Amino acid sequence: MEFSYPFSAIVGQEEMKRALLLAAVDPRIGGILVFGHRGTGKTTAIRGLAGLLPPMRVTGDCRYNCDPADERDRCPQCAKDAANGRAKSRKAPVPVVDLPLGATEDRVAGALDLEKALVSGEKAFEPGLLARAHRGFLYIDEVNLLEDHLVDLLLDVSASGFNVVEREGLSVRHAARFVLVGSGNPEEGELRPQLLDRFGLSVEVASPGDVATRVEVVKRRDAFDRDPRAFAESWKRKDAALRARIGKARDALSSVATSDAVLEQAAALCLALGVDGLRGELTLVRAARALTALEGGAAVTAGAVRAVAVSALRHRLRRDPLDESGSGARVERALVEIAA
Repeated sequence: MEFSYPFSAIVGQEEMKRALLLAAVDPRIGGILVFGHRGTGKTTAIRGLAGLLPPMRVTGDCRYNCDPADERDRCPQCAKDAANGRAKSRKAPVPVVDLPLGATEDRVAGALDLEKALVSGEKAFEPGLLARAHRGFLYIDEVNLLEDHLVDLLLDVSASGFNVVEREGLSVRHAARFVLVGSGNPEEGELRPQLLDRFGLSVEVASPGDVATRVEVVKRRDAFDRDPRAFAESWKRKDAALRARIGKARDALSSVATSDAVLEQAAALCLALGVDGLRGELTLVRAARALTALEGGAAVTAGAVRAVAVSALRHRLRRDPLDESGSGARVERALVEIAA
């Protein structure tokens, strides 16, 4: 049995961990982009998140992860079973699917099932990674190196929430809504602006700057590598508590109040930073609401907005050749100015 490094055992990197937890509470926040140098725990944190996600209900053995409570987006087989009274549901883990850089478009979107075509002459569809990731997370390591044709595919699916495949005599359309999680090294290239805009939160991570933290990271990783089972067991209780906290926050999310004053604060901040469109405000408010639910609050506060502002807006700023400060510093400076 393969064990993932426990999420609760990750040392530091608080902004990254918080962003992943917020996406787990409210997937509508959008994707999470994690940029940092190699060896800073990006992949470890994202894969550790899978162990925290409360299970979801799916229809029978559906290969598209259809939601038994949602009648709108059922695949043809699930719709047929429901009409005939044969629909069954079961609990399943929330998928966290890796999209390799070298994956073909057929592997990602799905294609003709060659085995059935050769054996029985039947034209059947073999779902791809997008179908597996529906209602879960799609993870792309080194996302800034992703080939352009796959970027175009992801943009289309992210915008519509559906994957459409029309080739080799097949015409298939299925729901494909997922949280896109990307990690990368800024030294290896930038993302296309269209894809960058699809990420709700952007996080920057760096290696620990003090000896004590670095030593603790090495000790924990070494303990995990020597005995993954025992290490995972020792952190099982803390991961379970975090999983329960996520589930409770999800249940409370719809009841968290958002005042006009908070909305005005978000709008004023985006205007001060010259953010294009309204996606910045929407993400900012949703992230602040998810943080409030995660912390057990009843109403979004100005403090919650400030806490998530840098993550929600740093990747939406226009470049200013006259301002050498980083985008995160510009957001923090604008927060101070609108509060004055």
